[in-house]
Amino acid sequence: MARRLSGEGGFGIIELLIAMLVLALGIMAIVAGFSSGIVALDRASRAGTAGTLADKQMEGYRALGFDGILLTDSPSPALDLTHTTDPAHDATNAVPTGTCTGSPTCSPLQSPVTGADGRAYRVDTYILWQSIPTGRSVKDITVVVRDVNTPTKTWARIISSFEQSTGQ
Repeated sequence: MARRLSGEGGFGIIELLIAMLVLALGIMAIVAGFSSGIVALDRASRAGTAGTLADKQMEGYRALGFDGILLTDSPSPALDLTHTTDPAHDATNAVPTGTCTGSPTCSPLQSPVTGADGRAYRVDTYILWQSIPTGRSVKDITVVVRDVNTPTKTWARIISSFEQSTGQ
């Protein structure tokens, strides 16, 4: 027993390398978990801010009467060819443009809009006429919040319908 305690035998180089490899793999897994968590938090922050911007835009339309729900003609929604494949972009059923005074919500394209997180967003608004079975007119408003740098990236989309008979 005494001979065993005074011996200089210990871990060999192979055992040491295996232990270091296991330790390195564990540290890499922890770092990967942290980085994916940061990405998820950033994504949730952007989606939350975009949802707030979309709600704010829609609330501006809810404050208007039915006849006041329209888009200004500047900038022209027809000139924005970036999102013509969007389901809400339907030139045949689009509400006519007109003069909208005192309300920035009537602009079909707002870019850049700075969110509470300090980032820039693009807010697109589409208004379409729809007919319901009772024969009343309905305006469907779609608000889409996109990334300014990557316009194909949609962060939020909300849709609301406004009936002519109720004014809301």
